[in-house]
Amino acid sequence: MNSGEGMGSGRTRFSSCATQRLAVALVLGCASAAAADRPPIAITDVAVVDVEAGRIVAPRTVLVADGRIVAVDAPSNVAVPDDAQHVDGRGRFLIPGLVDAHVHLFNNVTHRPPNTWSFPLYVANGVTGVREMAAVPASMPIVSQWRAAIAGGTLVAPRILAAGVVAWGPSPDEAAHQVDLAADAGADFVKVFSELSEPAWRAVLEAAHRRSLRVMGHVPAGVGAVAAAEAGERSEEHLMQVFEACSTIERSALDARRGLAGSALVAQRDADESRVLAAFDRDTCDRTAAALARAGEAQVPTLVLDYVESRPRHADPSRDPRWKYLRADEHVRWQRFTDALTPAERDVAAKRWPVATKIVAALHRAGVPILAGTDSPMPDVYPGYALHDELERLVDSGLAPAEALRAATLAPAMFLGIDHESGTVAAGKRADLVLLDADPLRDIRNTRRIDAVVLDGRVFTRAALDRLLADAARNSGG
Repeated sequence: MNSGEGMGSGRTRFSSCATQRLAVALVLGCASAAAADRPPIAITDVAVVDVEAGRIVAPRTVLVADGRIVAVDAPSNVAVPDDAQHVDGRGRFLIPGLVDAHVHLFNNVTHRPPNTWSFPLYVANGVTGVREMAAVPASMPIVSQWRAAIAGGTLVAPRILAAGVVAWGPSPDEAAHQVDLAADAGADFVKVFSELSEPAWRAVLEAAHRRSLRVMGHVPAGVGAVAAAEAGERSEEHLMQVFEACSTIERSALDARRGLAGSALVAQRDADESRVLAAFDRDTCDRTAAALARAGEAQVPTLVLDYVESRPRHADPSRDPRWKYLRADEHVRWQRFTDALTPAERDVAAKRWPVATKIVAALHRAGVPILAGTDSPMPDVYPGYALHDELERLVDSGLAPAEALRAATLAPAMFLGIDHESGTVAAGKRADLVLLDADPLRDIRNTRRIDAVVLDGRVFTRAALDRLLADAARNSGG
């Protein structure tokens, strides 16, 4: 499985500050010099989607002022200010802004700038918040600048809800030191990858606990999924090691990896994958899911990644109308990645997808928190668009549309501890909202039918969103 690994053409542990500062200067230099005014907004006669209860509440007028929702009530009960911007909600449905809980805004290489080209794609697709999964200490000042610019209205981008800094190891001492660097840089959490040895991973857990940071990411390939959750890893991405834990051969697979680390460990995991997938067992998976639920670990399955890897790739990816939004270096990276896939790897991917849906179904039955994430911009995983794909794949795996929608709204807000200000359409919460032309509880595909986005109390109509995309195509250099 290639999930999240090799985001760039090579891996370095510390990115160039100078390169990344230049990228930020270019982004901010193209933005408005002053924050846009935010007049009050009244979204009138709209059907509000209560994502917590999974029901529609209508009609409602939703009043927004200073970037916050100040009222959600029957139209007769809301006094709309004379200077309010009116948005007609008749026949439309209002949901909280969507969250992609697994993205990559940085590339882990010194010669490529951050993926700022993805910002308008997220916003145009109603993604108002993201969790960054592979920053380095030098990236955190950039994240701070982005956050300030987004709040000030000079940068149109999703809110960076959390940013994790990677601890690579390889030795336990180096891994612990990298946790300290992450904490000193202001990271929101520590990200771990599959390559970590078990001793280095445990050193990360201990150091992170000492620095009051949570650990998230891949379960290292030599560690069991349940053991990782019970040890304190708070989120698990891409179902890494859950495939093994849902098979009848987990013990033998882990035994074969004992003492390995780095590329040798990942190579052994990849060599085991076909056998692991063939050994999937529903009863074993139900027991694993119950244990993960007891441990309280969230799962971010990134099903869209398994889905696209299981499908034949078009010989000419430029025929996809979204191709024009990618930066030129992304075109090269995506094509190289696709060309490098062997027939055997494609065959394994085709086997992985149906097993992944069965695992997510088991996790859901057991009550494991599931967050919608995409791993964008992995090849064929288009930022923003892919989150809607992920919601559809969650429904394919047995979640009701309301449950899938919750995985991209309230569930990530609760996981990140910001549900007091995000995740539902309610008075007092941030005005990050998406206005839809059809009911997403009837058909999750209706989340794509976006009429307008409210980002931090600023309205982007469909026409404005289309202009964002047109500008993105012109600026891509592709």
